Amino acid sequence: MKTFFAIGLMSGTSLDGLDLCYVQFSYPTMEFKILKAQTLEYSDEWKDRLKNSIHLSGEQLTKLDVDYGFHLGEMVASFIQNHQISDLDFIASHGHTVFHKPKEFYTLQIGNGAGIYAKTGIKTIYNFRIQDVILGGQGAPLVPIGDEILFGQYDACLNLGGFSNISFRRNEKRLAFDICPVNIILNHLAEKIGQNYDRNGEIARNGNISDELVLQLNELEFYHQAPPKSLGIEWCLETIHPILNNSQLSTEDLIASFTEHIAVQIAAIFNQNKLENCLVTGGGAYNQFLISSIQKKTTTEIILPENQRIEYKEALIFALMGLLKLENQVNVFQSVTGASKDHSTGLIVG
Repeated sequence: MKTFFAIGLMSGTSLDGLDLCYVQFSYPTMEFKILKAQTLEYSDEWKDRLKNSIHLSGEQLTKLDVDYGFHLGEMVASFIQNHQISDLDFIASHGHTVFHKPKEFYTLQIGNGAGIYAKTGIKTIYNFRIQDVILGGQGAPLVPIGDEILFGQYDACLNLGGFSNISFRRNEKRLAFDICPVNIILNHLAEKIGQNYDRNGEIARNGNISDELVLQLNELEFYHQAPPKSLGIEWCLETIHPILNNSQLSTEDLIASFTEHIAVQIAAIFNQNKLENCLVTGGGAYNQFLISSIQKKTTTEIILPENQRIEYKEALIFALMGLLKLENQVNVFQSVTGASKDHSTGLIVG
């Protein structure tokens, strides 16, 4: 039996901050204990730099990759110091996704691991997606390995972050896929009326749902494709934004209608797969109106864990992925991403 201490880092597409999760693992039993967890907000400057990264030249993006790696390293170093962490074997970082086009065999998560290592002196594992994409997979979602190993007692696990993704077992295999955009659209709309996000779903609750808009969104091709499948910000910019921009609805009604669209899509997956229960995590789990809207459309029991797991499950699982990589164990399932084989992914520096 070995004991590992790790920090997992997760930065989502919604840019609400960097999640850091300091965790103790027992290997190979994979029992775990979250020791410390915190979300560090990005400055307005870093939010803008990350948000605009998709428009940069190759040279500018290369520089941002390193700059952001240094910045992540500084944030981790601050977290280590503030919590007086002394036992630490490695850091595992998701990075920030700029491009994700698996059909064209490329994806890019910036935040160079060498920068993290330079600022912390701690072995760092990063760049978890590209190998899977090169092997013909979607490179997403990656958290199902953790759903299988750490949360296998639930029928399914649903993450409500920038996008919603779900994983569950079918015929002795773990299946997983992205369902629809969530906070990447809701936050974008909320910002138009001076809010960072729709707190508890109150904007949606007080808005009017446009059945016509919900129907238009539900008819989009992606929702009728079979998994494995994944979504990126490009799809939102090319597909969702034009629909919303062409609508005559108020922003409040757009939020209400898009929230209804999310609920319809998620409940449909629950019902199609006859799921008895589902563990729900991610920032969207706090959107009480969204959760109640989903629950009204399904008999699947929605299980909300304690806040620490709601907020830090993904960071926890990237720490697990780092551990599996160090031990040369499979950390991505072929059945989830559609890659040519199960594999152990991630680059190690330090």
